[in-house]
Amino acid sequence: MFFRPYSGEKLCRKCFCESVENKVKATIAKYGMLTFNDKIMVAVSGGKDSLALLYILNKIEKGFPKAKLCAVTVDEGIRGYRDEAVKLAKQAFAELAVEHVIVSFKELYGYTLDEIAEITRERAKGLTPCAYCGVLRRRALNMAAKKAKATKLATAHTLDDEAQTFLLNLFHGNVWRIARVKPLTDEAHPGLVQRIKPMCEVLERETALYAYFKRIRFQSMPCPYAETALRNDIRAMLNRMEEKHPGIKYTIFRSIERLRDALEKAVEKESLGVCQICGEPTLGRTCKVCEMLHDLSIG
Repeated sequence: MFFRPYSGEKLCRKCFCESVENKVKATIAKYGMLTFNDKIMVAVSGGKDSLALLYILNKIEKGFPKAKLCAVTVDEGIRGYRDEAVKLAKQAFAELAVEHVIVSFKELYGYTLDEIAEITRERAKGLTPCAYCGVLRRRALNMAAKKAKATKLATAHTLDDEAQTFLLNLFHGNVWRIARVKPLTDEAHPGLVQRIKPMCEVLERETALYAYFKRIRFQSMPCPYAETALRNDIRAMLNRMEEKHPGIKYTIFRSIERLRDALEKAVEKESLGVCQICGEPTLGRTCKVCEMLHDLSIG
């Protein structure tokens, strides 16, 4: 029996799993994330959230014969960590007969994340490995989705991730980013595949339990670089608050929704151009990826 403190529900294993699947379906419908003939690329890291999303979307899409599901795994090049995750992702793809690709930082950018971490450590200044990883992963996923001719790119961001990102933007002073971070992104540029977050209203602990009940094998070891990120401290703080005040993460999410509506009306939409170096969509003359790679190369 599973007890949800924020709602007072007591659910058996079967009802709990159905409730998580129904939350995902309701979120997809609420934001109009999918159409009947979409080609959906799922970003699968090998962790609990992304593998749970893959299984749920695979189940949903069986009812839509014209829709197609494929997947991508990004190998950042983290020794002793990413190897296991890639292996588990491959096993899931084979079990579900889902077409998939694996893209690596080394092939795309010439560096593994371990090598980037070593460079930044030697300089004793600059961005954390997580800051590089976030930007480079987003580009890698978009490139893979474009190559696969996907119409939607699904990521396994949970309710926890959304609340953490909101607070990160506040702490960093990036208030206007709140208007751009959405469950369904705008069609901002032909070179950007629309992103969807079908699990954005599901708690992270519930995706873990769903994966356990469904006997989904996933990587449980945390990323070795996670401790260097501010997000890790925010995660711990939010978990403590949720323990004391059940439902606080949902309250934050509803606040984000209201703030986003107000911010979108207040801020003028920025038009994207293309990077003068790589040709990918960007707001400025050069994109963040090219700036980062240049910074790494100059020593």
